[in-house]
Amino acid sequence: MLTTLAFDVYGTLIDTQGVVSLLSSYLGDDKAQEFSSRWRDKQLEYSFRRGLMQQYEDFAVCTKDALLFTNNELGAGLTAPQQEELLEKYRSLPAFDDAKTALSKLSSAGIECFAFSNGSADAVTELLEGAELSRYFKDIISCKDIKSFKPNPQVYQHFLDKSSSKEQNTWLISSNSFDIIGASAAGWKTAWVKRSREAQFDPWGINPTITVSSLSQLIENIK
Repeated sequence: MLTTLAFDVYGTLIDTQGVVSLLSSYLGDDKAQEFSSRWRDKQLEYSFRRGLMQQYEDFAVCTKDALLFTNNELGAGLTAPQQEELLEKYRSLPAFDDAKTALSKLSSAGIECFAFSNGSADAVTELLEGAELSRYFKDIISCKDIKSFKPNPQVYQHFLDKSSSKEQNTWLISSNSFDIIGASAAGWKTAWVKRSREAQFDPWGINPTITVSSLSQLIENIK
């Protein structure tokens, strides 16, 4: 059977810290990184909570609510227009430097690649087209289709159903350890992209199939 790769988008292909430069212009360099990291953490927390509560809202709503919370919590004083500009920036975040070359090599090797995201198909399409990555994907599969979020086991089954792939031949590629653990629990193979030496994997006794420091290492490690 063909190997199928499911690429997480936010944080794996697309750099969610791409808002830092804009935040720096509002808050200064010292506060921008803290704000960006806290915003991202809260965004994911809101998706987890909504998934567990079965009170679904689009991932963009989680992003917007997390921005409002972070602004209030840190007393950053961002104005409504500034917040809107940040949300607009989130729709056009940059790709990581290794993404295009890695995807090109995988595509040339005949490996089927899919984008697999909490974000809506429209939002992910906009991101990937802006980053010039969309050509490398056979399809975009969104968790929005079943109104839930990773790591709900149902979203991994939804991917298999949509892509006509099997667990044993499907790899999740992600820099998010919660996503890697979720896919592993669903029977997938997994590649954790550990982009920094400081990144920590959750100590749950469930390990990724492989760990790479760059997407460029996938072609030589995935079989």
